[in-house]
Amino acid sequence: MLGNMTDQSPPAWAERVVVGVDASEPAHAAARWAAEEAVTRGRGLTLASAVLPAATVGGFGMPPAWDYLDALRTEAVEQLRAMAKDLPGEDIDVSVDVATPGALLIEASKSAHLVVLGSRGTGGFAGLLLGSVGSQVAANAECPVVVWRGAPRSGADTIVVGIDGSPNSEAALGAAFEMASFHGWSLIAVHAWDIPAYELIETPEGVMPLPVADVAEDEVRLSAQVLAGHRERYPDVSVHEHLVRGPAPKALLEHAADAAMITVGTRGRGAFLSAVLGSVSNAVLHKADVPVMVVPLTEAGA
Repeated sequence: MLGNMTDQSPPAWAERVVVGVDASEPAHAAARWAAEEAVTRGRGLTLASAVLPAATVGGFGMPPAWDYLDALRTEAVEQLRAMAKDLPGEDIDVSVDVATPGALLIEASKSAHLVVLGSRGTGGFAGLLLGSVGSQVAANAECPVVVWRGAPRSGADTIVVGIDGSPNSEAALGAAFEMASFHGWSLIAVHAWDIPAYELIETPEGVMPLPVADVAEDEVRLSAQVLAGHRERYPDVSVHEHLVRGPAPKALLEHAADAAMITVGTRGRGAFLSAVLGSVSNAVLHKADVPVMVVPLTEAGA
């Protein structure tokens, strides 16, 4: 079904897959992936768009006339409806609002099952160049966000996830297992850890060599512990573990060369073992050639 957009209609995204769309090719590709994902998960799809008139409209700092805003919204609704006709699935709705793209999708994430967006856009979503709307939504959304960075190779059947033992990493791992189970993919768990190159640690007795072998053994044990519960919950998912000493973004991207998706959390354990979205996840978002799923830590998992 195609929903009607009226001033009284509530946002049509509760427990649905919501995709931010405009006229750009990446947005269309993201919308098709989102539609297929909604069908796979048995959920409805909402095509969401933001209309934001130019600052000069209305003149002298006055807000634009309501008829002008209505015209923008009506045009956007018709474009979304035309797009919906070419997408798989029967439960497809449209939602158009006067807002900034980032604010719209972050608001949608409060009740949506999944938010999807392209990595760049035009028109209402001109800010989808990563570093603006893409990073803003990925960092602040309250549900998982998939940023469409490009189509995986044909037949790609693995999902790569970064783990480091943090609660945020646990959330990403759970979402990756769920995604793998839905699609019949295998899962590649990359546990990247790093320490200063000089391999020294400062103690009350002074600076002394850091036992790197002991650190590596600790990381192996941590990786096994983190994966154990998820393996039991998803026995259908084949898991491949990779412990890598080195920068996490590089390790994730190298293992995802032929993957269908990369999954990361919003932040990790700290300065050497992981980082906030601005480093590990943000680096992956900027450099990946496949879709990237960023998973927030919910209050239940906090």
